[in-house]
Amino acid sequence: MKRSLVVPTAGAAAVLLTVLAAGCSSSGSSSSAAGGSTSSSSSTTGSGSSSGKTYKLSFIQGVAGDGFYVTMGCGMLAEAKTLGDATVNIQGPSQFDSTLQNPIIESVTASKPDAIMVAPDDVTASQEPIDQAMSAGIKVVLVDTTLNNPGNAVSQISSDNLAGGADAFTAVKQLVPGGGQVLVVNTKPGISTTDQRTTGFATAAKADSKYQYVGVQYDQDSASIAAQVTLAALQKNPKIVGIFATNLFSAEGAATAVRQAGKSGKVKIVGFDADPDQIAALKQGTVQALIAQSPYTIGQDAVEQAINALTGKPVTAKIGTKFTIITSANINTAASQAAIYKTAC
Repeated sequence: MKRSLVVPTAGAAAVLLTVLAAGCSSSGSSSSAAGGSTSSSSSTTGSGSSSGKTYKLSFIQGVAGDGFYVTMGCGMLAEAKTLGDATVNIQGPSQFDSTLQNPIIESVTASKPDAIMVAPDDVTASQEPIDQAMSAGIKVVLVDTTLNNPGNAVSQISSDNLAGGADAFTAVKQLVPGGGQVLVVNTKPGISTTDQRTTGFATAAKADSKYQYVGVQYDQDSASIAAQVTLAALQKNPKIVGIFATNLFSAEGAATAVRQAGKSGKVKIVGFDADPDQIAALKQGTVQALIAQSPYTIGQDAVEQAINALTGKPVTAKIGTKFTIITSANINTAASQAAIYKTAC
């Protein structure tokens, strides 16, 4: 976030940022868990490990149906097939909300998988159910988001979100080289990934004397609220030239506000992630740049680290993945095309 970090509502669900479960595999089956609809998918591959054991892995998305998590799940399924000794079950809540995700974590823990790969929906509220999973002897890999106290998690794998925020400022500088005021529109505090993106952007902006950082506005993961807070910020700070929107809904709302303020083309918007809807917005000129993560790689790394932990091999405590800056000028390059998120495996 989340990730990602958006709620899959009508018109945006298929491509929103989290949710690798729904549509992650054509062989997946839909189900529901406490608090919201989920989907699951499993892949059994190869002849198993040298001991003949096939490990049961579960992936709990930050939110189901989002392209970011769908792509991550595809990476997990592919890696499980390559390794040949694991199955992957995928589930996620209908919204990026710990009160919906926590019952899923508890249910998955009760099913006693060998390992859980999970994107916590809150750094604090997700702590207890994940701690319970680890106490039950289940190996836990934290993907995308994390916890205030990762504890005995075998690995934390995510984009380097501080660097992603800095890359967003780099994109603003490329779009508006003359300088001016810059703003961040974020979802809500307490989500590790988007908090770090904001910090990375703010730190980079404050280090450049040509730009004035005017702060962050929170939209509670709502495009309509994002429009309201952005419009208010534009009225208060009429010299804003660039906006960094940390997820899809933030970008949608910011674009609406810029249009309502009569500043289309004058205020540049840099969004985060590369779902098909966000790519469409880039092509339409609603946003001028996107910072794409590498969720497929995160998924591959997560399975590798889980299996390493289960088989007594060395694990890597923290793994950071890189970004691709996508603009209308480079959208058709091989690198940009490869960075676009999937809606199905």
